[in-house]
Amino acid sequence: MVTATAPSAHADRRTSRALMAGALAGPLFFGSAVTQMVLRDGFDIRRHPISQLATGDLGWIQIVTFVLAGLGGVALAVGLKHTITEGIGRRAVPVLVAIFGVGLVAAGLLPMDPEKGFPVGTPEGPVDQMSWHGVGHSVAAAVAFTALAIAAVMMTVRCVRRRAVWPAVLHGAVALVLLVPMSPDHMSLQIALNGLVAFTWTTVVALFLRRRDMHQG
Repeated sequence: MVTATAPSAHADRRTSRALMAGALAGPLFFGSAVTQMVLRDGFDIRRHPISQLATGDLGWIQIVTFVLAGLGGVALAVGLKHTITEGIGRRAVPVLVAIFGVGLVAAGLLPMDPEKGFPVGTPEGPVDQMSWHGVGHSVAAAVAFTALAIAAVMMTVRCVRRRAVWPAVLHGAVALVLLVPMSPDHMSLQIALNGLVAFTWTTVVALFLRRRDMHQG
């Protein structure tokens, strides 16, 4: 009897750890980003997107932050695979969240170009021509957040079908925010808002599923 239940208990612990790693991705990302915003000279969130922290001599900090947060997203996908076992999106949602995580890793390893006076000493104004890694960063980030938005849409549909009104509203609001087209005049602030919404969603979903599974266990 012990040998029959041990594998299940071990799998439950792995799922719990994966969900916790997914829950920590958001606080890690924004804790690091906000600290850098305050301490790095010349950074202005009204002009510079968070991704620009990955440039300059201290850019490695934000690169590592992107990679760790992305790995947290992949861990969340693993947890979702074992906790969403039925209904619409049971296969697609974990895949989409994994794409989000991998996209963050790629966005970190492909930093954007210095521009608009940051890091200090960089000429004012936008970069004349984006580098290959700058283009790669933009593509990776766009794919990551689009994938997460679609995952939120699927979660909305799941909740609607189960008549869970407030969860459906919240999932739908997340999807709506992430799918709003970027405003050229307020892009850096909108990117920050999208990141906050996305990581709040991943953290809440991870903690909810982890708590639910612990109570069911």
